[in-house]
Amino acid sequence: MSFTYSPLPSHAILTRLDELTDVLIDCVEGGASVSFMLPLSREQAAGFWQQVALDVAASSRTLLVCEDAQGRIGGTVQLVTGQPDNQPHRADVSKLLVHRRARRQGIAQALMEQLEEAARAAGKTLLVLDTATGSGAETFYRQAGWQLCGDIPGYALMPDGKPCGTTIFYKAL
Repeated sequence: MSFTYSPLPSHAILTRLDELTDVLIDCVEGGASVSFMLPLSREQAAGFWQQVALDVAASSRTLLVCEDAQGRIGGTVQLVTGQPDNQPHRADVSKLLVHRRARRQGIAQALMEQLEEAARAAGKTLLVLDTATGSGAETFYRQAGWQLCGDIPGYALMPDGKPCGTTIFYKAL
């Protein structure tokens, strides 16, 4: 299957709110520890994307999406470039989400490659992210060449309420 990858401007985030909401809810229902608890309502998920649209409009965040051949959003990732004055060289990676129907097709890897290109274009030389310890995402980041900083036990909760650790990674560009 062929996919296209591109940044989504703020106005397009709002027009595609239902699709983005579906991706977020699917990931949370699938057990992804991405800041939300079960049950995640459509209103709460849509509110999240509305805030992302505001951040994109303010140029403090970039949202990259993957679309399939039918134009459906199958995955997203965010580059948070709005950093303190003493950290203009770095950005945070946030919410790498791939809908369960679109997994195992290289989408996460391609989104991260696009994110790194966007970071370089924005003058960023250091990326930082965190993920649930012991998750498939942790394995993915290790295999993708991210450097382990360490783990924080009991840092967050999984969507079902169980405690989980957080693993912090960085990547120099």
